[in-house]
Parts: sequence; structure tokens; C-alpha cells
Amino acid sequence: MPQILELLDLKPSQQSVDYVENKKQFHLFSLLTEQRHPKTWNLSSTIQSDTEAGLSMLLSVDQDVTRRLGELARDPAMLQQAVEAVVEAARTGRKIYVYGCGATGRLAKQMESSFWRPFWTRVKRHDCWKVLKDHLPADLEEHLIGEMTGADRALVSSLEGFEDLQLIGRLQLADRGISRGDVVFCVTEGGETSSVIGTILGALDQYGPLNPALIEEARRRLYFVYNNPDEVLRPFTRSAAVLDNPAITRINLATGPQAITGSTRLQATTSETFVMGAILEEALARLLRKFVTEEVMRDLGFCRAAGIVARLADFEGVKAAVDSVLPSLAWFTDMETRTYRNGRFATYLAKEALITVFIDNTERSPTFRLYPLDRVQDPERKCWLQVWTEADDLKEAWKKFLGRPFRGLESSFYRATFEEKVEDPYLREAALRSLANAGNDQELLYDFSFSASNVERRGPQAGDLGVAVLVDDEFRELNEPGSVFQRFVQLHHERGASVALVLVTGRNLADAAAEATRALGPDDTLVHMALDADEDPLGLRRQIALKMLLNAHSTGIMAALGRVVGNTMTNVSPSNLKLVGRATFLIQSHVNDVIAQLGAGQPLSFAEVNAVLFEAIDYVREQEMGQTAEVAMSIIRILEALRRKERVSWGQARSILDAEGLASYLQRRTRRP
Repeated sequence: MPQILELLDLKPSQQSVDYVENKKQFHLFSLLTEQRHPKTWNLSSTIQSDTEAGLSMLLSVDQDVTRRLGELARDPAMLQQAVEAVVEAARTGRKIYVYGCGATGRLAKQMESSFWRPFWTRVKRHDCWKVLKDHLPADLEEHLIGEMTGADRALVSSLEGFEDLQLIGRLQLADRGISRGDVVFCVTEGGETSSVIGTILGALDQYGPLNPALIEEARRRLYFVYNNPDEVLRPFTRSAAVLDNPAITRINLATGPQAITGSTRLQATTSETFVMGAILEEALARLLRKFVTEEVMRDLGFCRAAGIVARLADFEGVKAAVDSVLPSLAWFTDMETRTYRNGRFATYLAKEALITVFIDNTERSPTFRLYPLDRVQDPERKCWLQVWTEADDLKEAWKKFLGRPFRGLESSFYRATFEEKVEDPYLREAALRSLANAGNDQELLYDFSFSASNVERRGPQAGDLGVAVLVDDEFRELNEPGSVFQRFVQLHHERGASVALVLVTGRNLADAAAEATRALGPDDTLVHMALDADEDPLGLRRQIALKMLLNAHSTGIMAALGRVVGNTMTNVSPSNLKLVGRATFLIQSHVNDVIAQLGAGQPLSFAEVNAVLFEAIDYVREQEMGQTAEVAMSIIRILEALRRKERVSWGQARSILDAEGLASYLQRRTRRP
């Protein structure tokens, strides 16, 4: 028996043995997105001593996105093809299906609910619809479907087991009525997500046995968007099945390692969101110019005949706008960090920015092992933050959020197929368990409304923080009596809570900052991000700027609070096969770093570490330990056992973690006498 397992008196569980021996296709630590970025190597120690310097580190990695988009602009043929596919689908009444999982699933929802639906709602209110209605489908706003693995419930938190199944992607494709001739974009941060791969392969199967003509037909309608080099992905058979298929158009957006190791909600999803948004924006411009005048185009927000290359180039200006607010962003990050350090809570309010705000907030939970968003029936607040919008009740809030009714997974459509076709017992059990929490009834569990009942149940208290996120003219509501933003600020001031305002505008709104400042108290702060972009018909540039800012902000908070070590996600939640592999690799990396630094013996193998991790997962689940991280506790338990040369229990490891945190422990362990 290996030394560490002897010391811990630990026998690898059947599940661990199966993972190591039979789940090698989920050992993804070779991917470029899973590597450590050299620009943020010492992020945690930097940001704990200088918030602005740490945030600057995080934002510097977005330059990788600028570089990749520049490369793409020099060879835009695939993007031009995608644009024409969207134009044709919109004109002829075909569907446009955007599918993703996790962060890219939320991207898919954003394409529908932030960009496509609001744009067509605005068009239908304009006089130009009198002309357009004779040329375009009457229900065009319904023709883009943004879908994620697990449907709308997965927006709140991941549903264990679904991501690892190609089958669910195929089933959701059928469930949403997608058929041959529809345009399908499957977006995966890493390029290996099983559910996303199942979707694109399921869409391809609809074309039947392929001949050259059918290959060309499928290639113009089926798109796989991903963020790792092809040569790194090809060893994974599911990825190779897509990459080597001539009937699928590949859009590779590989930017490199993420600012936080493996956290693809950052640069990977930023690049994918911007490119997908640019494709939609250019398609709408080309479609509308067939029927309306340039004056109407300007009314709808299209101020130039840009083209896809010019739209990609706009990212550089977006990044510059984010970088310009670094000092005020650091102040805001310090405010929210102090709030959580003092045991208090934050509430975010947004209208036009709702989806971007919600995405950043909800993605903090799996990335940093926080309590997920509170449910209506929970007796008290446990999640550090909540998101509100202008609505009278939860159903109205969901409608404001999605632009349509909540859409879950009907058990009757999925259960029998899961039971019959998922051969792996672990995956089958996980999928069936998650299916019970994915139905339409899940809508009733979460209330995002700024309503009297929510204020009474979870309203701010002294020491809390209220964050209002406003876009363009929304800032005028701050001093408008009775408006939602004015009431939100006033409520927090009355109850002894601080306020932060995050304002995203064009530079033409020169009075925005001064007007917003009038609403602030002495302990409040303002982050005003002004963009140069004259053209932003979908709000893409504003939402991307806000995404980048909030991603850096929330990551900075967690690094300052010790939930990041160096630039690694040591608090990641190992909730699916991919994350089990990531967690194992993180433990192995940190343990072996210490062993190497101290010259303390042979490095540990992946199999040894995985055995410890699976026991940690069981321990945390049995103890109902909430936010306690399996990765951090495993690192401490292993290193303490090696140091003491005797068994260390989970309780002892937990006590050390609670007392000093992982970062301090590692510093102490590697400090030479």
C-alpha cells in the first residue's frame, strides 16, 4: 500500500478506483485552460496586501482575449459563415439554438434573454415593424432559444451528473424541437463537455447518412465553439469526434490559461460571449439593412456599416474602459470584502444588467465553495449575497429575468431514457437525482423580486451592503422619488447598510457620475465605467464590460478572503467528473510542491490523492459541512500526516483549516527554520 494511504489507514473506495481506472476521459489537467497563468501566480498574497495591484493582475489576463480576437479577425471566414446562417434562419423562420453547460449555458441564456428578445421587443415598438412584418416571422423573438444543460433551474446552481452525459444534450435538443435545417451553436469553455458534445452530435445525426452535399449543408448550420487548442483536445475521444468531423464548423477561441486556474467563467466565457454576441449583432445588421433605411438603422442602434471584423475590434475599447476604473473598483472590492469578513450580507439590484449580475453572483458558489442562493423556504440567510430586480413576486421576477416563462425539464420526457441508457451506475444515480430538482416546480423555490415580502424576509440590516448596477439612463432613477433604484438606496441607508453604485454608460452621458453621486452617503462608493462605443444595439459591449468588471471584483473578494491560494481554486466544489479531476490535480499540485520544496520524499500519485479526495467528499457530505472545501482539507490532512508520520483525522484537518486557513498553513509548512 502506498505510504500516504498507509499513514491515513485509508483504502481507496470503489468509486475512486473506478474514477482512476475507468474515467480517464475526465482527467482533464492537461488542458490549457487548466494550467496556471504566469501573470497571476501570486494573486492571493498580492491582493491581500494591495487590492488594486491584485485586481490589475486579474484584469491583465483579459489581454489574452484581445490577442485572440485579433487573430480571429485576420481570418474571419467561419464567423462570416455563421453570420449568414443566422441571417438566413431569421429570414426563413428557422430556429437558432445556442446550447452550453455551466458558464456557457448561462452565456446561451444571455444570448436569448439579454440580447435577442429585448432587441426584437424594441423593433416591434418602432414604426419600422410595419415594413418588417411583411418580410420576417411575426414571432421572431421566439426563434432564438438559449438552453443550458439542466434547463432554467441550472441557472441557479449546477445539477450534478448532467454535465457528464452526452445523452442529456441529445434529449434537450429533441425536447426543444430543434430539427435539421435549424442553426445550432454548441458552446463549451474547454471543448470537452459531454452534454454539449452530445448536443452537436445529436444535431448532426438529424442529417442522416452523410454525402458531400449533406456535409456542406450541415457544416453551414452546425457550430462548435470552444477554448482549447485542438491538439490538446484530440486525446479525448468525445472531443475528437467533433474536431475531426467535416460536417461541423469549429470556432476555436483558445486564449490560454485562465486568471484563476481552471475558472473558465473568466477569459474563456468572456471571449465566447463576445464572439457569439458579435455574430448575432452583425447578422441583425445585415438582415435589417435588406428592408429599412439607414435612418431607421441608426434609430435601432446601428450607427455604422461595421462588419464582423470591426465588431471584434471593439473589444479593445471595452477592455480599456474596464481598466480605467481600477482605483474605484478596488474601493468597491474592499467594501464587499469587509462586509463578508464581518459576517454580513450583500444584496445586488439590477434591471437591464440583471442577467450579467445574476451570472456573476451565482457562479461564485461552485467556484469558491459558497452556500448557493437561498431558497424561499430557507428560514434564514446563508448565502452571502442575493440578487433582486423590479418585480412584485417571484413569478414576475423570473419573467423579467428570462423574458419568457420559466422552462424546466419534464421528468416524463427524460426519466425512462436515463434509466435505460445510462449504463454507469454513478452517472445514472446522479442524473436521476438531479432530474427530480430540474422541473418547472423549481421556479417557486427562488424569489429575486424587490418586493415587500422579500424585504421583510431578507431585507438589509446594519453592516450589510447594497449594490445597485445601472446601465445608461437608469442612473436618472437614483434621484427620482419612488423609483426602484431610489427605494433600494433609501432602504439600505435607513437600515444602516452601505451602498455601492456600479454605473455603465456611454461617454455621451457626461452628467451620469455627478447625478449618481448625489444619491450616495458618506460611506458609499461609485464605480462609473464609461465606454467610447457609439454602436451597441444589443448592449453587448456594456454587458461584456460589466461581466469583466464583476468577474475581477468577485474573484478579488474571494482571493482576499483566502478562498484562492496563489491563483488556484482550492475551494472548488467537486460536483461532477470534470471537477473531481480538477480537485484531484489541485491537491496533488499543492502537496507535491511542498514535498519538493522541503525535499521530503517522493511525490504523490494521482491515484493516491484521488482516494483521499473521495473520502473527503463523503466526509463533507455526511457532516453537512456547507462551505468547507474538500480540496483544502485534503491538502492539510495529507501534509500533516506526512509531517507527523502518523494518521491525521478529518476532524484534525478541519480544525487546522478553520483556525488558520489553507494559505497560512502552506506558508507555515514551507517556512524553513
